[in-house]
Amino acid sequence: MVDFFLRNYGIGPCFINLSGRGQPLVDPSLSFLRESFTLLIPQQCCGGLVLCKYWESRYVEEYEYNLVVCNPATKKWAELPPNPIQLQDEDEDEVEEYLCFDPAVPSSFVVLTHTWDFTEVAIYSSDTGRWTTVESGWTDEAPVGLPVFLNGTLHLMTPEYSIVTVDTEGKVWGQIDIPGNMRDSSDYPFIGQSQGRLYAWCINDNIDVCQLSVWALEDYGGAKWALKDTVNISELFGRNCCKYVEPLAIHPDCDLIFLADRRGKAISYDMDSKKVHVIGTYKTFVGAVPYVPCFAEWPSDGH
Repeated sequence: MVDFFLRNYGIGPCFINLSGRGQPLVDPSLSFLRESFTLLIPQQCCGGLVLCKYWESRYVEEYEYNLVVCNPATKKWAELPPNPIQLQDEDEDEVEEYLCFDPAVPSSFVVLTHTWDFTEVAIYSSDTGRWTTVESGWTDEAPVGLPVFLNGTLHLMTPEYSIVTVDTEGKVWGQIDIPGNMRDSSDYPFIGQSQGRLYAWCINDNIDVCQLSVWALEDYGGAKWALKDTVNISELFGRNCCKYVEPLAIHPDCDLIFLADRRGKAISYDMDSKKVHVIGTYKTFVGAVPYVPCFAEWPSDGH
């Protein structure tokens, strides 16, 4: 089962154990980092690792932070050196950071960062322990939604309704078109990875019936998508549900989608069995990032 970490600046890291049975398999509060970092906030999970921002004090400006990557399952962690494109002024454009980690190759990870206007891109490799700067091959459109790392490539949705990609060395930049009818959706499509394939899904309320559509990328090179499922939102949340439904995540190992009604409940939806289970409220999952533990020993020379 996928669990979730919460990005909550008020009370620090929080963890949602969806199984609801027994203690979580990992340290949900990241207490093994508390002695080293005053304020710690999870930002993204990838392959079982968690990318966190940390501050030396609870009273410093938000832009004055650094980065640490940890494995909650093994309690290993690595502090990154200062980002060369770290902001110096709170009025500057925001910097985005993305963690890239494949549990099949647990000895290393990469963190890619960029400014919102893509004028600067920096890549940190745990193999070298250093940052390098590269020229961006993307447009100047800031990405939306959570990143997806799959097959050694980082994928990001853009406001232009396309998926931009880059490898972990910043050498191969690309773009994948999404299915045409997704451009008619009421909100930006979300992307995720499941069973080794890239998925895209969206909520379309511009038709008579509000629908969830889920697509899987069958041909990566030719950008050929196959419609996986279509279901009415009322069948998932009830007849009186809010039409503003937010996708949360897709399970990496099965056809399970997580969604939340922005005024009500959060659910899991099994696309094979068509079963729906309530997993909490929308407020419970605000700022949630999906997490699956990795018990591989990483990093080999870390803390």
